[in-house]
Amino acid sequence: MFTAIGTAPTYPGGWEAPAGTSVTFTVPDNWSSARIWGRRGCTFTADSNSCLDGGCSGGLQCNGIGAPPATLAEFTLGGDTGTDYYDVSLVDGFNLPVSITNNVGCSVADCPVDLGPNCPTPLRGPFDVSGNIVGCKSACEAGLDSDTANSPNCCTGNYSTPATCPSSGVQYYSYFKNNCPNSYCYAYDESSGTALWTCDGTKSPAYTITFCPE
Repeated sequence: MFTAIGTAPTYPGGWEAPAGTSVTFTVPDNWSSARIWGRRGCTFTADSNSCLDGGCSGGLQCNGIGAPPATLAEFTLGGDTGTDYYDVSLVDGFNLPVSITNNVGCSVADCPVDLGPNCPTPLRGPFDVSGNIVGCKSACEAGLDSDTANSPNCCTGNYSTPATCPSSGVQYYSYFKNNCPNSYCYAYDESSGTALWTCDGTKSPAYTITFCPE
């Protein structure tokens, strides 16, 4: 499941992925603001968000961003002479472990562990029919501030810059970052040095996104 700004791959923007399967598709070398994520518990009887987690409008073929909480693999590719940027983002919360690897020796971006079972109580949800936790919301998405338009958890309003929204002011940041240090855990997490990753686009790297890596 993916969305992007600008030219998108010709591969369909949504598919069923049984355990152990894979798909391969080619993307433009200047693909920008791209997001790829997984969904679970979906029924596609209507053109709507019909998934337990990560759902989006459009049914099987997404035509919008995934509903939080959703672990995102994000890319902005620089083309033949530019730099590729990529990350595994938990800014919209967590629903599945994800890793991004490549074939040219650049860094791994990942959140390889299941954050659901030990998710802090205020962030838990959604739940499956057995009551198991299948998502862990961000503090912003959980609405822990009374005003999300002026929130240190959402980095909005008076907290809308890196200086006014440090990680120390984001509730439960350490839960996400300690468990998934190579992921992007809040809006300005680049300062951690282990959130946004780069790769030389002139090497034409091939990226592999793995859901539930072992």
